[in-house]
Amino acid sequence: MKKRKPQARTDGHIRIISGKFKGRKLPVKDVEGLRPTTDRVKETVFNWLMADTRDANVLDCFAGSGSLGLESLSRFAKHATFIELDKTAATQITQNIHTLALDNARVINTSALDYLRNNDEQHTFDIVYLDPPFRKDLLFPCCELLESAGWLHDDSLIYVEFEKEAQPNFPANWQLLKEKKAGQVICMLFNRGPA
Repeated sequence: MKKRKPQARTDGHIRIISGKFKGRKLPVKDVEGLRPTTDRVKETVFNWLMADTRDANVLDCFAGSGSLGLESLSRFAKHATFIELDKTAATQITQNIHTLALDNARVINTSALDYLRNNDEQHTFDIVYLDPPFRKDLLFPCCELLESAGWLHDDSLIYVEFEKEAQPNFPANWQLLKEKKAGQVICMLFNRGPA
């Protein structure tokens, strides 16, 4: 009996669903733990954010494929910062930014926690995407750092995605605006109020 070879993992793609790059497919490297947000969930998120994306300063933590930040830029966000620890994934986001000829985006190849610990420039974001790898307990520390290091202003919007089994605590001044369950994933949109 012949032994079957293990299935080779193949690279995939993300699709921009609306805006100036609508319909564009961009390559995504197959990196362990990378879960690009599905088109169905992405449509929900950007329906929630429809009135807020234009001219927004966006932070895509745990960027992975860069899907959420790139979708924001397609919808006329002013600037997007992508934080991605995996070098291969970060390089692919950079290549996709060049493919789209964008000059209002930057990719930082570091851990989200390291990036968020230090806000020397007192920079704030209008929209933050938090979709950390599952089962690594990263969501709560990131929420804490967003607050304590001054990354948010009083009207910032924070989108979070986490596994149904997780029970994250969110800062008391974050007001839940929207919530959706999609399979094993819970999606929430918060508005930050004064601390």
